[in-house]
Amino acid sequence: MRRTLLNRLGLLGVISFLSYVSAVVISPIAYPGYDWMAQAVSDLSSVNAPSRMLWMQLSSLYGACGIVCIMSVCVFIQSKLNKTLRIGIYCFAAMNWISIIGYSMFPLLNSGVSGTSTQDKMHVIVTMLVVIFSIVSLVLIMVGGYRKKAYRSLAIWATIALLFMFLGSIGVGIVPSQYFGIPERFSVFAATGFNMILGLYLFYGFAQGTE
Repeated sequence: MRRTLLNRLGLLGVISFLSYVSAVVISPIAYPGYDWMAQAVSDLSSVNAPSRMLWMQLSSLYGACGIVCIMSVCVFIQSKLNKTLRIGIYCFAAMNWISIIGYSMFPLLNSGVSGTSTQDKMHVIVTMLVVIFSIVSLVLIMVGGYRKKAYRSLAIWATIALLFMFLGSIGVGIVPSQYFGIPERFSVFAATGFNMILGLYLFYGFAQGTE
């Protein structure tokens, strides 16, 4: 296939994912005493975290590239795929907007502490909305994808992402507190990873399938 500029914008999803991974992996260097197995990823970017500046630098491409990627996907799939798949991807795009805007407006105030301030409560609400939109979007993509053989692989990726989210959500509630950070990362990487997958599908033209 001949790739257009729109298709190539899908590679921004890969850049977004790599930017996020680098922030998660490298930012703890600037946070003395940070325990990745016990603490959440959001602790690295909280207002009072010593790693906040490094996090912002390393993740600078994450938000912008991720949004451009998913919106390019939304433009490309107009009148393509099937209605259920399209709605699922639009919901996933909405989740990305909620995540980028919500976490920028309401970062955690105190790293490693479950605060009771209005800002910390809003941070929790944003997280709940992100989780809800993520689950709804992935379920719709699974339903629409398994319906047609050409998009079954996308449905499988959505199933894997949803499984990781559930493992993360269940895990944080059952593992000892000193291991909280491990299952928590299952959830955060599931969302960013699936955004990259959609970007790669855009790059390859979603197999040029239409319905």
